[in-house]
Amino acid sequence: MNRGVLASIVASALFATIFLISGSVNGTGPNEVYGWRIVLTLLVLLPVYGFIPSKRVEMLSLLSRIKARPGLLFYGIIASGLVGVQLWLFMYAPMNGYALATSLGYFLLPLVMVVAGGVFFAERLSHAQKIAVVLAALGVVHQLIFAGGMAWPTLLICLGYPLYFIARRKARFESNAAFTLEIAILTPLAVYFIFTGANEPGAQMLPVYAIGLLGAGAMFLYLGAAASLSLSVFGLLSYVEPVLLLVAAVMMGEHLQLNDAFTYGPILLALGVLAFDGFRSSKSLG
Repeated sequence: MNRGVLASIVASALFATIFLISGSVNGTGPNEVYGWRIVLTLLVLLPVYGFIPSKRVEMLSLLSRIKARPGLLFYGIIASGLVGVQLWLFMYAPMNGYALATSLGYFLLPLVMVVAGGVFFAERLSHAQKIAVVLAALGVVHQLIFAGGMAWPTLLICLGYPLYFIARRKARFESNAAFTLEIAILTPLAVYFIFTGANEPGAQMLPVYAIGLLGAGAMFLYLGAAASLSLSVFGLLSYVEPVLLLVAAVMMGEHLQLNDAFTYGPILLALGVLAFDGFRSSKSLG
């Protein structure tokens, strides 16, 4: 468990580092950076499923399911497209002044996931989860009415990711092998972006390659943590990443206004309620 916790925290730190590096890349567009990240992630994951017997069995089992029920591939393609958009946005946002909007989307994501579980899978909300949803709604209402509305990256993250997880669950594509297959589906487009990228003279490619390698390492650690930790503990650790993304956004020069406290404040309180509820649940299960 200690290794899983460490892997999750390091993965969150790597994701924030990728976010920060993306904001400093010059001479290269987000499409090409995204392309390199997808290709290098696949190159890191493929040997895992080629040389580790248990992982190879996991992949063959997934492919056998798809062969027996080809219709499942539809959900796989939908999931691949949804996660592909999210990975692209993670490159685009810091390059185009949407770092704070992105961090807000990740703050809202756990709360939207709670609601999605209740709506689509009839999961019953605990008393604490209901309180958290109400608190988050206060922050959202303030942002919509008094702070100019939600930026499109915020909405794309907090609404798009739940659709991704819903598609995966509908097809029972929740394994690490399924994610590897999703990345493989995205690879042709990623290669196209790499070869059609218009680098400016003097473009620095080292940060781009670093993003690709760090992204692969982060996903490897993240998936490993998901496999080794209980869902409640893993859910608690998911709150680390949005905090680090917020710090990265400020480091990139984006500014929080006093008015933002009325948006972030209730949402942070909501996450605190969820974290406490999850911690209490994990302790009772232990």
